[in-house]
Amino acid sequence: MEIDTTLTPDSLSASLDRFWALSGEKINLIEREYDSSPGSPVFTVDGKYATRGWTEWTEGFVYGSSFLQFDATGDTQFLELGKRRTVERMATHVSHIGVHDHGFNNLSSYGNWLRLLREGKISGPRSEVDFCELALKVSGAVQASRWSPTHDGGGYIYSFNGPHSLFVDTIRSCRIVMVAHALGHALMGENDSPISLLERAVDHIRSTAKYSVFYGEGRDKYDEWGRTAHESVFNTNDGRFRCPNAQQGFSGFTTWTRGLAWAMVGFAEELEFLETLDSAEFDALGGKEAFKETCLKGARATCDWFIENTPTDGVPYWDGGAPNLHRLDDWRSRPSDPFNEWEPIDSTAAAIGAQGLIRLGRYLGEDTEEGGRYWSAGLTSMRSLLDAPYLSEDPAHQGLLLHSIYHEPNGWDNVPEGQKIACGESSQWGDYHIREAALLLQRMIRGDDYYTFFGCLGD
Repeated sequence: MEIDTTLTPDSLSASLDRFWALSGEKINLIEREYDSSPGSPVFTVDGKYATRGWTEWTEGFVYGSSFLQFDATGDTQFLELGKRRTVERMATHVSHIGVHDHGFNNLSSYGNWLRLLREGKISGPRSEVDFCELALKVSGAVQASRWSPTHDGGGYIYSFNGPHSLFVDTIRSCRIVMVAHALGHALMGENDSPISLLERAVDHIRSTAKYSVFYGEGRDKYDEWGRTAHESVFNTNDGRFRCPNAQQGFSGFTTWTRGLAWAMVGFAEELEFLETLDSAEFDALGGKEAFKETCLKGARATCDWFIENTPTDGVPYWDGGAPNLHRLDDWRSRPSDPFNEWEPIDSTAAAIGAQGLIRLGRYLGEDTEEGGRYWSAGLTSMRSLLDAPYLSEDPAHQGLLLHSIYHEPNGWDNVPEGQKIACGESSQWGDYHIREAALLLQRMIRGDDYYTFFGCLGD
């Protein structure tokens, strides 16, 4: 990347104003045109949202986007839409035992609703608070119940692939487990034995840091600082790690950039949350400071890899080892090109990763040399995403953030007529996370409280 150190949130104000105007139009367009009977919207095909029957992991982003839109603009139509659809559509996601995506679906919907109540941005009866709290408690416990132990005494929340599978993505779903713990909840096991949700989240994050992230310490020939593996595979008979793997990346020995981005923001957010917890809660978990160091090392490594392996404008290709990247010559030294002939860009990795960079920069201090580097890198990516060719300006296109990639190996993404690679399409995770990153900056500009996932807990 070429990091622009002159950028500030205020310097992006005009772009953000335009962004929120377009964002509201897209939300209304989906509400008018999308038929949800086949399933929730996942990604666009020729500019129209379609579903994909793999897992229902994106529906919370749809209604969460309405809450974010209200927060940014004060337009109550979006608040009412988010509340209504959450009540109508999200209950099955709270009790869904088959996915690792609770922190995506339910914190985006119920969590944002509760946050707005806690912050005093909206008013409502106590029953609304109780309703959202109960949803988050149950969701966190259900998420934590998908548990596989590891041979070293830890464990992980296993992916929808099964008990052998740890996905790097799931570090961001740990947010729901942490929130449920902070709300005073526990997972109840056999013989009424309580299982600590904090312990489950801590163990999962440690496993992610140990097995999903590489640090240049010689684990294999492809070990380099900050590289991530999408999937880590374990022998469920003894809990031993067997190998890195990939589902949506090119291979277990290359870095799928959206998985990298989930780790970037996941570690950074957990560092922020840890500041709200008493050190005594970690006495039986190896100590708070040691866990903070684990998260900080993971955040630094993944954010560094992103900076070093992303085009100059801060928007990465879909995988750092994609097989035809060499045909683009020195692609790290040029702006991203979503219309090239060889490998797709994944703008969603930038939208997710930018938030991780901004949060890590703020945590370390925007005015320090190290923190300022991450802070400015995140703003550099955001500047690119808030403009063409990434911001969707076509009033008929239902998506907001263009050039999203879902599953390149499976060939799921649309290749428009006249193009050789997938491009020009959007996804719900991309649209939601660019909104989330934009709201983070918008609230800074306005002088609002700093936006966090744990804002739903109140002071």
